[in-house]
Amino acid sequence: MSSPKYHLAAAILLLGTLAGCTKQEQSPQELKERTAEATARAKSDAKAVAEGIREGWNRNKPLDLNTATRDQLMSLPGMTTGQADRVIEARPYNDPHDLVTRHILPQSEYDRIADKVTAKQ
Repeated sequence: MSSPKYHLAAAILLLGTLAGCTKQEQSPQELKERTAEATARAKSDAKAVAEGIREGWNRNKPLDLNTATRDQLMSLPGMTTGQADRVIEARPYNDPHDLVTRHILPQSEYDRIADKVTAKQ
């Protein structure tokens, strides 16, 4: 003898299967719009993941000013493209505070990243 729970589960499964069989035709324009929306979401998600990785990397390990890539330097708070390029051009560094003494960054901007950078020899 079968239980009412079994009949309910079977009915739900049957309805789910039938719902999946009713296929609506999509116009090419609708398909393009949905594809564009999905692509935009995926792109946004990828950016969020990349930013999360950058933040996690910076939080756990100081960035070496003597070896960091431009993208790694750009992940530092407030770092601009021009500043990252100047950091790379002025290598090597003996001390992270060289960024201030060599006039690459003002003290106020250096203070934002001081605990996130190092200068390994």
